[in-house]
This record gives sequence, C-alpha cells and structure tokens, in this order.
Amino acid sequence: MEISEKIAIARKRKGLTQEELASLANVTVRTIQRLESGKSIPRTFTIKTLAKALGTNFEILTVNDTQNGNTSNDTVLFQNNPDYEKHILKTLCLSCFSYFVIPLVHFFIPIYILKKSGSSNPKSIEFGRAIIRQQIYWAIIHSFLLLLTLAYNFTVAVHFEALYLLHFLWPFFVMCILNAFIISYSLIRINSISYECA
Repeated sequence: MEISEKIAIARKRKGLTQEELASLANVTVRTIQRLESGKSIPRTFTIKTLAKALGTNFEILTVNDTQNGNTSNDTVLFQNNPDYEKHILKTLCLSCFSYFVIPLVHFFIPIYILKKSGSSNPKSIEFGRAIIRQQIYWAIIHSFLLLLTLAYNFTVAVHFEALYLLHFLWPFFVMCILNAFIISYSLIRINSISYECA
C-alpha cells in the first residue's frame, strides 16, 4: 500500500476532511490533496506531522507493505497505536449502553465491535473481552432477578392472598442503574491502561 493511500485511509478513519487534517498538521489543503493523489512525495518532517495529526506512527505510514509480503487492510495503520486502541475500547464500552433498548442480548454489539476493530493488542483484546463478560453476567443476573420476582409474586398471591406484590420495574431499574455504574467505571479504567508501544 502506497503512502498516499495510507494517508487517505487514516484520514477517513479519523473522520477528518482534507481541510481539517491540513489544519491539524499545519500544512496547506493543497499539500494534502497532492499527497493523497500521489502527485508529490512528502518530506520526512511532513510525514511525521501527518502521523501525529492522524494518531498513527511514522513507521506505519512509511513502511511499504508489499515489500514485507503483506496485503493488510486499513486497520494496520492503527495497530499498536494507543490512541486507536483506547478509542476502540471506549466505543465498545459506550455500545454497552444499548441495554436500555435491548437489555438481554445487547452484548452482541460490543462483540461485533471488538471483532470488527481488527485490534491485535493483547491488552485491548483482554480488556474488551472482560467488558463483554461483565455484560453477559449482567444479562443472566437480570433475567434471574426477574424470574425471582415472578416466583415471589406468584407465591405471595397464592399463599398469602397478595398482601404485597413486587413490581417488575423495581429489579429492572436497579439492574439498569447498576449496569450504568459498571460501564462508567470501565470507561474510566480505559484511560489508565498503559501500552508498551506508546
């Protein structure tokens, strides 16, 4: 993959326009256009500036994948990049809030995000899997509490003439609030992860 392609792919992955990247890298828009079209060969200083603005490494932008026999996709631009890894983990965490919409199967969304990210960093993969496990455990406990509520209400209604029935919304809201704290705590912990490649 040529450096022009890598710069264009990295810019799009970051959600930046050519104008925004030019502003971040303190170069002209014309420079970005010429680099991405392959009409000019960037200087080392320019590549370093662009790499910093794109949240990737100088070496990743300059290594020619065809020389190494690699035909890697665009995720190689961000492999072992701490900012990218943390961005993926934060997205994964935030996706867990989908439990408000689909409470019992919401963990499929972070599973999809982790697989789609293409992350090869062991710390990120382990942390992502831990978050997913938490959500699976939460879904199981949540379902169990709702079943316990049903059993309690049935027992009270049959044997004690329905003196006091427990509303299903109580365990539901308690579990939702608890999960919000779990997800928020995971988000805070992401910033404390240290990557050796930083």
